[in-house]
Amino acid sequence: MDAFEKVRTKLETQPQEEYEIINAEVKHGGFVYYQEGCCLVRSKDEEADNDNYEVLFNLEELKLDQPFIDCIRVAPDEKYVAAKIRTEDSEASTCIVVKLSDQPVMEASFPNVSSFEWVKDEEEEDVLFYTFQRNLRCHDVYRATFGDNKRNERFYTEKDPSYFVFLYLTKDSRFLTINIMNKTTSEVWLIDGLSPWDPPVLIQKRIHGVLYYVEHRDDELYILTNVGEPTEFKLMRTAADSPAIMNWDLFFTMKRNTKVVDLDMFKDHCVLFLKHSNLLYVNVIGLADDSVRSLKLPPWACGFIMDTNSDPKNCPFQLCSPIRPPKYYTYKFAEGKLFEETGHEDPITKTSRVLRLEAKSKDGKSVPMTIFHKTDSEDLQKKPLLVHVYGAYGMDLKMNFRPERRVLVDDGWILAYCHVRGGGELGLQWHADGRLTKKLNGLADLEACIKTLHGQGFSQPSLTALTAFSAGGVLVGALCNSNPELLRAVTLEAPFLDVLNTMMDTTLPLTLEELEEWGNPSSDEKHKNYIKRYCPYQNIKPQHYPSIHITAYENDERVPLKGIVNYTDKLKEAIMEHAKDTGEGYQAPNVVLDIQPGGNHVIEDSHKKITAQIKFLYEELGLDSTSVFENLKKYLKF
Repeated sequence: MDAFEKVRTKLETQPQEEYEIINAEVKHGGFVYYQEGCCLVRSKDEEADNDNYEVLFNLEELKLDQPFIDCIRVAPDEKYVAAKIRTEDSEASTCIVVKLSDQPVMEASFPNVSSFEWVKDEEEEDVLFYTFQRNLRCHDVYRATFGDNKRNERFYTEKDPSYFVFLYLTKDSRFLTINIMNKTTSEVWLIDGLSPWDPPVLIQKRIHGVLYYVEHRDDELYILTNVGEPTEFKLMRTAADSPAIMNWDLFFTMKRNTKVVDLDMFKDHCVLFLKHSNLLYVNVIGLADDSVRSLKLPPWACGFIMDTNSDPKNCPFQLCSPIRPPKYYTYKFAEGKLFEETGHEDPITKTSRVLRLEAKSKDGKSVPMTIFHKTDSEDLQKKPLLVHVYGAYGMDLKMNFRPERRVLVDDGWILAYCHVRGGGELGLQWHADGRLTKKLNGLADLEACIKTLHGQGFSQPSLTALTAFSAGGVLVGALCNSNPELLRAVTLEAPFLDVLNTMMDTTLPLTLEELEEWGNPSSDEKHKNYIKRYCPYQNIKPQHYPSIHITAYENDERVPLKGIVNYTDKLKEAIMEHAKDTGEGYQAPNVVLDIQPGGNHVIEDSHKKITAQIKFLYEELGLDSTSVFENLKKYLKF
């Protein structure tokens, strides 16, 4: 109790700007497990919103700087709870196991855990399976027991360094799946949830180019896979005791240009969360009669947030957009209807517009864009424009709610999200058309999007800024080299800018995993020459560039600081050479490299970073920032 009071006092006296509280939450039995301040706590489900909770563990005992709980898993009989704990400035994590009793106590802790799940063996003993991550590579699976029969053993190691391993427990807890994947190929092993010490069973040996994920219901496996034509995801099923690929039967196919965001399995229904032609849908499949109900979701929605849910009667989820906070929706199977959260309607629905447009790329491909601006904006050509892009790994451009984006729209900005090839917005082929020796498609798409926006009256080059993080930096850096006149300013976070040298350095932790995305310039001359055509660092030249603000992290293992520093130095030299050749009166662009401490890759909620980037954009575009910082302060405080 003394420790608890000490923590409570500290939280009450510490400014929230300095200590951001991030909640992970899991419901199990009649309890809710979550983070309260810097403690792992639980409370009875009906009391979860009150202050009546039990402290299970004080995170400060780990002596980490501002720790937060990233993930929680409760053992089947609630004898133990495991939690993965991280800090904002590092990707390293610690998994603690707490024994639940009258006086909860930490039973064990494991460093560098990636994924973890509980199962119960034949003797009613809880077994924790977890994967161990070293240098961003996740190849080892362990299992551990606690109490009087304590043990910890490694039972699987992936030998191919281009693959990584993660664990997933099927919705009904019947099987634990060991998923072994690289960017284009997967292999899944099943561990029987009733006999976890038995050897795992292979579903299907890895076949190059074939991806698959597994769920279970009533002795049948439901397999989401791209096997067969077309090479997009489809749903197949087979008996759990005959899982090999020759027994898979086609169950449900998606429309063209569809991205499968997620799948949730219930007793009598399978729910697919989809993105089709840049709009969100939910498909509810009745497993008893194979009926399908397709629900088109509100046009403002740009992303799903999945809810951990054990209620067989309802399927809850949240919808969000970059400028609108998440809103709850629930599909009720009995009524066959979708219900939305009632209450206060966000005013942004009336004060802003969301548009979905398309740009034509050089090869005639239609590239979708999502655009936000104020409803009452007049003469959009004179408004500032912030363009977002990613275009790699088959991942969608992030469109979760960000308060700073909301503030920009309120202040008159236009936001444009360009869903270029290389990303996953239109399915697996959309990714395939923008990777390896098709990377330049993504650059052509980005160029077409910005030109289309200007051509349709959305802003102009002198008021246009471009932003990206991580691998999105490749396309942004390439555009700055090829078409700098389209932009006035650029902000980048932890950007990948030196593709060639990075992919030739096999000592870096992710190089071997990334070969399927960028190619292998060390052994393939074709790949090497192609990367040279677009690599931002390789193509810097004396010319006019937009002003660039780069946020980098000192110990970032994913995008090494060395490559960013080399890029910045070379860019400054090229700008100086161009200024010298141009003569007096030339206004050279600003190049800012902001190196933050810590080893994380991207810190979304850093107030310091957000403020610095917005300040840079307003100064470079010559805008009055008085009101935006007042509003921003209000949001960040909240």
